Amino acid sequence: MSRVVLNCTMSLDGFMAGPDIGVEHPMGRGGLRLHEWIFNASTNDVDTAVAREVSASTGAVVLGRRTFDVGVGVWQDTPFPVPCFVLTHTPRSRLAMKSGSFTFLTGDVSSALREAQAAADGKDVTLMGADIARQALRAGLLDEINLQIAPVLMGEGRRLFDQLGTEHIELERTRLLASPHVTHLRFRVTHARDAPSDSAPAQGLDG
Repeated sequence: MSRVVLNCTMSLDGFMAGPDIGVEHPMGRGGLRLHEWIFNASTNDVDTAVAREVSASTGAVVLGRRTFDVGVGVWQDTPFPVPCFVLTHTPRSRLAMKSGSFTFLTGDVSSALREAQAAADGKDVTLMGADIARQALRAGLLDEINLQIAPVLMGEGRRLFDQLGTEHIELERTRLLASPHVTHLRFRVTHARDAPSDSAPAQGLDG
């Protein structure tokens, strides 16, 4: 079964895009700062290896309609040369591109991931977009988080891990790499458990 993986870069204060995301600013105002490590990857062996790994391991992509709408004009293609599945409320015919295709699905994230896994041929299903990532996390369907931390405090924008509820989502760190441009972290999503209740009685040293 293909793994479901979130590949994302965010600022140290948790933003994966700047404010005012739209066609004019697909990454939000100032959001391109987060991806300078990709633009500079050829100057650092660590960054080059991580970028190549993500590209080589991706067999299918699941993204939200908003990510598609603001991104397709920039990509002028699919974001990876693989089948891409867009989760949307509005049906649309399959869109063939130079390197792959966009298939528009109106079901839930679980059914979208099943279709993507069938198309991925054993490689990873990569998630794109904060909302899709949160849906997969809440549903317990995300296997790994491949997270790049850019050395910047953005102060505003779109946060990656908002609105996940109150349960703890346990992670196992499986990789830590760094370059002058970014810190690469990889986590396996292990399990969720209830967060401690605020009303639970406090225990002293003798408790």
